[in-house]
Amino acid sequence: MTTPRWIVVGVAAVLCTVALHAQSDSARAADSTRKSGESGLRGMLERGARVMGVDQTKSAHEFDLLPDGARIRLLMAAAEATDSSSVVTIRAHLRSIARAFSRGDFKSPSIVHGRVVPGTKTMAARRGLITYRVSDLPRGGEVWIITHDSTAMAAIKRFVEFQRSDHRAGGMDSTAHQSHHPTKP
Repeated sequence: MTTPRWIVVGVAAVLCTVALHAQSDSARAADSTRKSGESGLRGMLERGARVMGVDQTKSAHEFDLLPDGARIRLLMAAAEATDSSSVVTIRAHLRSIARAFSRGDFKSPSIVHGRVVPGTKTMAARRGLITYRVSDLPRGGEVWIITHDSTAMAAIKRFVEFQRSDHRAGGMDSTAHQSHHPTKP
């Protein structure tokens, strides 16, 4: 017994329709994910501009992991380097967060990222075992985060890795090498 041709064509049409709808749903989901990621980044950049006082699209973050902590750099883009008021603002912001972090206050990163940033609870709890130092750079500045405590170091690593990812920023991991952080407070 053979299946009538109209049934075969009908089943094929139904299967094609189902496949097209599944493909369309998948494309819509991917588009929605992409758009929410963009709006998430856009929102973070807007909150960052309010908290830091500089246009995040005209500046760059770098998050370096070091054997005894980390270094966070915030620099004006080379094309914006003549904007001395933004450089002054960056330096003031970095000094402000170094003071806040040393007190265990991590509200600024939470505001910028719209949630509690990984590692900050432990960094706050172990604040007495972490030192923060600020250095000026020609286009901005840097904060050195220094510890000899393994628990604090693990928290700093989570903090830095999250920051790199959320800011879509660069940085290096030289945890296997000797750190060259400044010795002055």
